[in-house]
Amino acid sequence: MTITAPAPAATDADLRERHDLARRAGKELEHASAQEIIAWAADTFGERFCLTSSMQDAVLSHLASEVVPGVNVVFLDTGYHFPETIGTADAVSVTLPINLVTVRPRQTVAEQNATLGQDLYKRNPELCCQLRKVAPLERALTGYDAWATGIRREESAARASTPVVGWDHRRKMVKVAPLARWTQDEVEQYIQANGILTNPLLFDGYPSIGCEPCTHRVEDGEDARSGRWSGFAKIECGIHT
Repeated sequence: MTITAPAPAATDADLRERHDLARRAGKELEHASAQEIIAWAADTFGERFCLTSSMQDAVLSHLASEVVPGVNVVFLDTGYHFPETIGTADAVSVTLPINLVTVRPRQTVAEQNATLGQDLYKRNPELCCQLRKVAPLERALTGYDAWATGIRREESAARASTPVVGWDHRRKMVKVAPLARWTQDEVEQYIQANGILTNPLLFDGYPSIGCEPCTHRVEDGEDARSGRWSGFAKIECGIHT
């Protein structure tokens, strides 16, 4: 695992320039292929570009590894993952030419239980996601100027307007979504055509996979994300909001 050193502090002028660059690129690359979008990000930002993966599948990691062999892939090990998710991460790290960067929260699950009470996810899932996903990712991304994610527009109403290249206002960096325009059918076709590693849970009633305590099977025909945070008015962990 290699951790990129923190980037030098960006000036207001630097941030405005990157913001404008992201806005222009989002328009110019709207109809570009995922590979072309990744190549643009890698050419523009070099080692200051990474991608993240939830290890639901290795589609984005595979695409990026073909364009940028050795690219850093950030994986958030929350301490609550299914064993299958950890196994998928391990398999991806040894079968693709990527550098897996595993990021963990400051506290283990046991330490969090001791300080904030047992099973925080049952009482305050927003805070649990903040501590175990959002904050660790923000610390991990301090070494980069741009990051790529596998989110797609059709996944939810909240993601419907995702640009292929945009500006991450919270983190003050460029956010790239090479798969934004892809449909689920296109994802599945790419997986089959290229023998892509996938999380075994996808074939066991889990079309959207998060932490084990907060992810449940869904019935045929139900929304793919209906099994996430069941019983709460919550549809996102906070990373993309």
